[in-house]
Amino acid sequence: MKKIIFAAVLLLTASTTFAQFNLGIKAGYTSSISTENLGAVPTNLNSVKSELTNNFHAGVFARVGFAGIYFQPELLYSMGKKNYKITYKDTQNQSDITADRFITVGTIDVPLLVGYKLLDLKVANARVFAGPKLRFNAGSKLSMANLPTATTVELLTEAKAAQVGLEAGLGVDVLMFTLDARYNLIGDMYTTTLNGAALDNIPGGNFVISLGWKIL
Repeated sequence: MKKIIFAAVLLLTASTTFAQFNLGIKAGYTSSISTENLGAVPTNLNSVKSELTNNFHAGVFARVGFAGIYFQPELLYSMGKKNYKITYKDTQNQSDITADRFITVGTIDVPLLVGYKLLDLKVANARVFAGPKLRFNAGSKLSMANLPTATTVELLTEAKAAQVGLEAGLGVDVLMFTLDARYNLIGDMYTTTLNGAALDNIPGGNFVISLGWKIL
């Protein structure tokens, strides 16, 4: 009997402690970072330039917390586009050639965040959070343009299937709405080689602003 009472007390305590539970949906804006990382480039390369892109993400989140500390896992789908130009000298024809790359990025992101409420009021709160982030390639595509058929240059691009990074940011909650601003620190998603030498990387890190609605 004592064991049953003790178990009941533990169950009641746990349910009271973790009384704060939220489930919701969210969507927002993702801004990619442009780069000009030439790496170990061949002598016939002139320049690599990428353009800043604006992406979109949407998904669901859950939040479980107690005493101002909470755990928030999320499941998000992110999408966006990026234009990339590579200018090199064709050693066969001794002329400059610019190759255009058009990249459509699709990823499944799973942030696992731990946060702390700096300000906790009845109708509003302010938070800080950080945690690991898992990213999976989900339909990213690459196309090339302006490549001559007769050239001594070989361009190859490889996209990573999965990555692990770090995410941190600030957030505020007002009633059932939540607003987050965060930064993703994650490795390069694409790596390009030119004639077998490492050429450039397209970074996976980005700045994110999202608006959520707590359904529960």
